[in-house]
Amino acid sequence: MSSQQSRVFGPVVSRRLGMSLGVDLVPMKTCSFNCIYCQLGPTPRTTIERKRFSDIDEIVVEVSRVLSSRSDVDHITLSGSGEPTLEIAIAEIIHRLKGISRIPIAILTNGSMFSDAHVRQGVMDADAILPSLDAATEEVFQRINRPHQSIRLETLVLGLERLRDGYPGKIWLEVMLVRDVNDDELHVRKLAKLVERIRPDKVQLNTVVRPPAERDVEPLDQRDMETALRIFGPNAEIIADVAPERHRAGVMADKESVVLPLAKRRPVTIEEISAAATLLLPETVKLVEALERAGKLLRKVHDGKTFYVAANHPAR
Repeated sequence: MSSQQSRVFGPVVSRRLGMSLGVDLVPMKTCSFNCIYCQLGPTPRTTIERKRFSDIDEIVVEVSRVLSSRSDVDHITLSGSGEPTLEIAIAEIIHRLKGISRIPIAILTNGSMFSDAHVRQGVMDADAILPSLDAATEEVFQRINRPHQSIRLETLVLGLERLRDGYPGKIWLEVMLVRDVNDDELHVRKLAKLVERIRPDKVQLNTVVRPPAERDVEPLDQRDMETALRIFGPNAEIIADVAPERHRAGVMADKESVVLPLAKRRPVTIEEISAAATLLLPETVKLVEALERAGKLLRKVHDGKTFYVAANHPAR
């Protein structure tokens, strides 16, 4: 399977999951949300239709190939370019991946599909589920997540409650805070009350650290994040930046074939490229400069940080 066809990417350094080997279960921007902060750009058309998108045998072969050359993977993460629970065969994919590795399987999801009992049943064998909840009122929900017309906030919360009631693994709930959208103190307090209904193992507070879908979307500063942290209480944490010193051993023959699929899926920093390609920072700088000169990578600056995207990235 060629690198451009592969649904498997990384491993990449994840702020939440350590060294994460990504498995992209759906085509680019196949999603039930059109979040204003999405690092992949706008969703052309939201959907809640579940389909068979993945070739399971190819995914298993590709994951096995990567794991045979990398001993540093902390999680296999079902995520990528859209909402992974729209893949109707997600239960079988989890089962097959558990058959080849004991590495924990995580699911990065917007949480919108868990009102469906079939979806909840399909993720029961995952080791960790990382859903999101960004709003405490329907008005803010529609503004920040811009969901499919059939999805309402209360339905999403009820789905997460039912997931918690039946799911034996870890639930780490992400809350994405956006300046002047969902960050005023009254709304954050309401949001914390909703989170109490879901009973996650952890609440992970995030803000806009990568170039977003909409240009006027802005992050919170550290002080405001710490104010929110106090409201959510001892079960919450602020998701830290990627530690640039975290580089692990590994050998990858074609560095470009690692970097470009990664940068096509999301904007990445030089440190993330370095970790994914297992290169020292000076070598990574040379590689990135060469890819920029060739027109294959583009540089973007957001909130004072430099990111790189593939020239064919949907949000370029």
